[in-house]
Amino acid sequence: MLRSAWRLLLLASSLVVSPVFAAPAPETPVDLQWGVKIPLRDGVELQATLYRPQGQREGLPCILSLTPYIAQNYHDRGMYFAAHGYVFASVDVRGRGNSGGTFTPLLQEANDGHDVVEWLAKQSYCNGRITMWGGSYGGYDQWATAKEKPPHLATIVPVAAVMPGLDFPMRSNIFYPYDMRWLTYVSGRATQDKLFGDEKMWNTLFKSAHEAHAPFNTIDARFGNPSPAFQQWIANPMQGDYWDRYNPTAAQYAALDLPILTITGHYDGDQPGALAFYAGHMKHGTPAARERHYLIIGPWDHAGTRTPRAEYAGLKLGSASLLDMNALHRDWYDWTLKSGRKPDFLKARVAYYVTGPDEWRYADTLDAVTARHEEYFLASDGGRANDVYASGRLETGKGKRGGADRYVYDPLDVSAAADDAADESGSELTDQRGLLRRSGKHLVYHTAPFAKDTDIAGFFRLSAWLKLDQRDTDFSVDVYAIAPDGSSLFLTNDVMRARHRESLREEKLVTPGKVERYDFQSFTFVARQLKRGSRLRLVFGPINTFNLQKNYNSGGVVNTESAKDARTVTVELLHDAQHPSALYVPIAAERKPAGSPSP
Repeated sequence: MLRSAWRLLLLASSLVVSPVFAAPAPETPVDLQWGVKIPLRDGVELQATLYRPQGQREGLPCILSLTPYIAQNYHDRGMYFAAHGYVFASVDVRGRGNSGGTFTPLLQEANDGHDVVEWLAKQSYCNGRITMWGGSYGGYDQWATAKEKPPHLATIVPVAAVMPGLDFPMRSNIFYPYDMRWLTYVSGRATQDKLFGDEKMWNTLFKSAHEAHAPFNTIDARFGNPSPAFQQWIANPMQGDYWDRYNPTAAQYAALDLPILTITGHYDGDQPGALAFYAGHMKHGTPAARERHYLIIGPWDHAGTRTPRAEYAGLKLGSASLLDMNALHRDWYDWTLKSGRKPDFLKARVAYYVTGPDEWRYADTLDAVTARHEEYFLASDGGRANDVYASGRLETGKGKRGGADRYVYDPLDVSAAADDAADESGSELTDQRGLLRRSGKHLVYHTAPFAKDTDIAGFFRLSAWLKLDQRDTDFSVDVYAIAPDGSSLFLTNDVMRARHRESLREEKLVTPGKVERYDFQSFTFVARQLKRGSRLRLVFGPINTFNLQKNYNSGGVVNTESAKDARTVTVELLHDAQHPSALYVPIAAERKPAGSPSP
């Protein structure tokens, strides 16, 4: 993915506390209690701030927010929910803010969440029905808590939930330098918001390490914050037992029997995690549990999953996208905790937003969003596919095709870094300059203009027949919508490390010169209407950005590699009759009538 789009997905993505732009709480009196101590099973005490309706006379459902970002950040949320008949407990996680213990990112939240839920259930102001609120880290800790089955946890609403090992601190086993930005943010007990928020400083640090070809395992010290957590993470560079322990097992998914509302967005950097949790529950949960799991996929970025905006990163959205997320949560809580009416918005178990017409549509399952996948076969004339203006083609039908396209990637090439660092357009989704800067260094393919308006919804796939002359390299695959006027909108992408082409749980180095099919099946979800005359653009190339760990193509330990290990790689993409490389485009299902509610 181009650097500008990576900046969008990373800055507004994994494990970031979103600015709270909640509407002012109604002028309903609220009783606040600061400094409430909550004992855990090992004797450590967490600190909470409680928000209660003033003069509360009987037990009410309690909402738990468990956060590493300092409890007071959710003051507005606490005031809102207390004013609407709930007790809201904003709790500093272990080792952060005013809580005791030592902070162990993510892994600690399962047992601690269980203990806090059960402690709250015993308090006189609680009626024994507990839910949770939060996104990103706060979405993850809802799943972590739920998998421990605290008896009084009645429902969860995981928003933009990160899944450790899947989309943070790495995606498809490729780490982010951003990991150290986040770990600095949560270092110590106080919030390091000024350090975290200095994007210019972090861009300079990332660019400097990139240009110096610093081994990835040295960047914590290089950035001035040696981190045991970072070192432990990168010592486990692929999915396996280490990362499995953070997340629910098949048996734990099967045991979940509470209503769940999952929320994510098209451009939410933690969409892979949010949808992986959802898919895990859909695969292993009981039929009854699956029927009580609802999913909302809006057109938002990470922060927008909690506070939607009408415009960001160059994308303008319709008013229908601006859901009142506080009210939506309250409606869900009223339904599941107070026997209220089902939220009007939830017309079916899956709600998804289609950009272009800017409207919500509904389906009974996520799979049902997509009617079919249409094949577009990659083709070119004489290997001409290295430039936007001299691109290859995406063709329908299995006509006679031949040949191959190729690009050459030199890991020592950092020529784009300076311009990438200076790029502050604020239009990451629509800015094409980064693509043009890399002309000749990747492969580009376009469809013919669409003859009619065409709705796409779901997940793209790409099967590419490739031949490498090195034992490893990293790939990025991006898909864009190109309007009739030539303007561009980034839609979705996937990344892959060649050694993990068969599985993210094992590595198998490439045999140089061997032709193999690489299946890219981890694109993010997108839903958009392509207007008549629009085209799709596919960009296939190397990962060469200071926002991602660099692979020097040697086949060695990527975390320790530097310039001395660099190997220039030639990647050949075949598209002849024996090697039909193809992009699979998700065509949207017909609209579900609004009057067809789910159970």
